[in-house]
Amino acid sequence: MTTTGPDTNRSGRPLRVAIVGYSFMGTIHAQAWTTAPRFFDLGDGVEIVAVSGRDAVAARAFADRFGVADVETDWRNLLTRGDIDVIDICTPGHLHAEIAIAALDAGIHVLCEKPLANSVEEAERMTAAAERAAARGVQAMVGFSYRRTPALAYAKRLIAEGRLGTVRHIRALYLQDWIVDPEFPLVWRLDADQAGSGALGDIGAHIIDLARFVTGHELTGVSALSSTFVTERPLPTASSGLSATADSGSGGSADGDRAMGRVTVDDAVVFIGRTDGGALATFEATRFASGRKNAMRLEVDGSLGSIAFDFERLNELQFHDHTLPAEESGFRRILVTEPQHPYAAAWWPAGHGLGYEHTFVHEVTDFARDLAAGRAPEPGFADGLLVQRILTAVATSASADAAWTPIPH
Repeated sequence: MTTTGPDTNRSGRPLRVAIVGYSFMGTIHAQAWTTAPRFFDLGDGVEIVAVSGRDAVAARAFADRFGVADVETDWRNLLTRGDIDVIDICTPGHLHAEIAIAALDAGIHVLCEKPLANSVEEAERMTAAAERAAARGVQAMVGFSYRRTPALAYAKRLIAEGRLGTVRHIRALYLQDWIVDPEFPLVWRLDADQAGSGALGDIGAHIIDLARFVTGHELTGVSALSSTFVTERPLPTASSGLSATADSGSGGSADGDRAMGRVTVDDAVVFIGRTDGGALATFEATRFASGRKNAMRLEVDGSLGSIAFDFERLNELQFHDHTLPAEESGFRRILVTEPQHPYAAAWWPAGHGLGYEHTFVHEVTDFARDLAAGRAPEPGFADGLLVQRILTAVATSASADAAWTPIPH
């Protein structure tokens, strides 16, 4: 479908945003859009004009919470309103492609949560739609929010300035423990039809993108192993406060008085790779690291130094300068809260740290500024497609008992 998009002349009026999805990620994005113009100069500001979700009552509660006027129970209605500049997609992955392609073809900018899609074929179609739209001045970005963590943006700056020399090792981990309990319900993130993959796509996508972003290297091939440790889980109930769609396709069986469903995604994945810059890379993504809540870690070792980062201490970067005399060398802690650090000047006095939600504020700020300047935002859908190809290569290798799998570029 191709329609006439909204008026691109925004002089004197705010950027008008519609959010599709009102659960955890929709809430984070709504908070970001609401906060961004209060701390960053976004010209005429931002307004969330509508939220779309299948449950009208839940969507209305979300809208009231964030002061949003309109609720749509069918996202397609957003395309023909004529008063929306951006559609922000915060749904499960199986819905990304249809919504994004329709919005871009309708002349509406798109911010889409990661991973971009559930398959390479979907990501390719989305990227083609983004390229068509860009020719008309309509932009698309994929939401790898961790790029906007000040410490990681600063790490990228150090590497780009040559402070680490030749990059030789990349070590990336994402460790969580929220489904260690086998009684945890079968939510949509454990259903391949909706999520595409498990820890691989949900959190592995983040560390793949960060390795690319921080180092500038691209993976050329991988060898992987994956495992599903708990193969059946109780189906969610209304009292659990969790949900999975009725048509999840995950199957079911009776276990005593409980209705059980089959887990169809990976619980954990490990893989090694080689980059086009000659570095060796190791990755691990798991939801079964007991005691680790959101331990996203990145280490990069070079000929002149190293950096190390842990998101559970997200305001800090560890830096080792190997050019110093041995008696002075070692890792030192950099508190990344000075006004000279990325994004930090907009916030609090030095030493007053930021949190998880700030990465999303930075993300929508960069996106809004790129739209105002008429430039392509980063990461674009082409970046999302490349990450999808890496995810697919990892899954292919794991299914073939760690066979070396090249990555097409």
